[in-house]
Amino acid sequence: MGTQLLTNLSRLIVEPRRTEFRICLHNPPLNVIDIPMMEELTQTLAEIEARPDISTIILSGEGPNFSAGVDVAAHTPEKVESMLAKFHGLIRLLVSSRKVTIAAVRGHCRGGGAELAMVCDLVYTTDNAQWGFPEIKLGCYPPVAVAALAALIGQKHAADLVLTGRCITGTDAANIGLANLAVPTAELGPAVKETVSRLCKLSPAVLAVTKKAIYTWDSMHFDKGLARAEKIYLDELMKTADTQEGIRAFMEKRDPCWTGK
Repeated sequence: MGTQLLTNLSRLIVEPRRTEFRICLHNPPLNVIDIPMMEELTQTLAEIEARPDISTIILSGEGPNFSAGVDVAAHTPEKVESMLAKFHGLIRLLVSSRKVTIAAVRGHCRGGGAELAMVCDLVYTTDNAQWGFPEIKLGCYPPVAVAALAALIGQKHAADLVLTGRCITGTDAANIGLANLAVPTAELGPAVKETVSRLCKLSPAVLAVTKKAIYTWDSMHFDKGLARAEKIYLDELMKTADTQEGIRAFMEKRDPCWTGK
C-alpha cells in the first residue's frame, strides 16, 4: 500500500488488512460526500483494484452515520456538471470493481450516501438506520437510484422512494431488498465480520470472475441508464426554475416556493 495515499487522506480513514480493505467515510457529523471525498474515494479504490491480495472492500461511516448524501452546495449550476462526473465516475468504479464490496450502514444513509451503499455487492444495516432518497424535496432527483434502484427492489418500491423522498428504516430497507440484512446496532460489526471471514477463505481471482458473471446482465444496462439519467439531469432538470429554487432554499435554510416551471 502506498504511504503517500495513506498520509494524504483527509476525508477517509483507511485500514488495510490481510485480504480486506476497510474504508471509513470521514466528514463529521453526517459524512457528507463533498468533492474532496469523491476524489479520495476514487484514488483509493483505483489503488485497491491493483492489489491482487485484496478480495474485499468494506465501506462504512465514521461516527453514528454512514452518509447523509452529496454536498448540496455542489449542485449549483456552475458546479453540478463537474460534481456529477466525479460522483458517477466513483459509482462506476465501485460497480466495475473486481473486489467484493460490502457496505456497513448506521444512522443516516440518504441521497448519494444511499446510492453509494446500494451499488455495493452486499449491504448490512442497523435496523434503526435511516435510508432515503430525499432529492425530490430539493427539486432534484438521484440519478444513480433512478438508473439502478428498480433493478434492486422493483419499480413500485423505487418509484415510491424516489418520488416521495420519504425515509425508511434499515429493517424496511432489508425487507424490500435494498439491504441483505438488518440487525441491532451491536450486531452490525459481527455480521460483517462473519461474511468477511467466509470470503477470506476463498480465491480472490475466482471471486472476481464470479462477480463479473453475476452482473453480466445488469452491467449492459447500468451504464446506458446512468448516462441517460445524467443527461436529463443536466439538460432538463437543471434548467427548471423549481430546481434552482429548491437548491437555493436549502442553502438559505427556508422552505422552497415552487412555481411549477
